[in-house]
Formats: sequence, structure tokens, C-alpha cells
Amino acid sequence: MPVLTRRSDDGATLTIAIEGRFDFSTHQAFRDAYEKDASDVRHYVIDMTDTSYLDSSALGMLLLLRDYAGGDSANVEIENCNSDVRRILTISNFEQLFAIR
Repeated sequence: MPVLTRRSDDGATLTIAIEGRFDFSTHQAFRDAYEKDASDVRHYVIDMTDTSYLDSSALGMLLLLRDYAGGDSANVEIENCNSDVRRILTISNFEQLFAIR
């Protein structure tokens, strides 16, 4: 499965790991990852260690997560991006909307 989740011990942080291509084919799995059993989650981490590709639909999915998590007050981090993914996020000015590490 290209979308894997894990919760912190206290349940407040949800980490969503994307494996392989992050594109429209992962839309439903990504949405399910943050909408199902999301009670008590206050912090979201998108782990892109194993993400090889990111397209415009993935950018849209990240924006939907941000809205779901509270919009401007959302606590969403994107981490472990390879150089290609990082470049797309930078060109798209996502550094203004997300903490990218």
C-alpha cells in the first residue's frame, strides 16, 4: 500500500508516509489516512522518505489536508523530501503553507 499511517503513543500526532508516486491514484488512500479515526489528532506529519514523484493532484491533496487540519492554524509538517520533490514544493510556494523539513 503506498500510503501508510502511524499514530504517536499519545494519539496527538498522525504520520502519513507516502511510498512511490504521490499522484491522483493515491487520492482516496491519502484522504482515508487522515479522515478515518482522526479524533484527538492535532499534528500531522507527511513523511516523504520513500516518495519518488509528486504531481499537481498531490499538491491539491496536501492543501485539502491543510484545510481539514484547520487551515491557517493547521499543524502540518512535510519531511524527508528528495531533491525533486523538494523543488516542486518550493516552486509551488508550499514553504509558505507548511513546515518543510
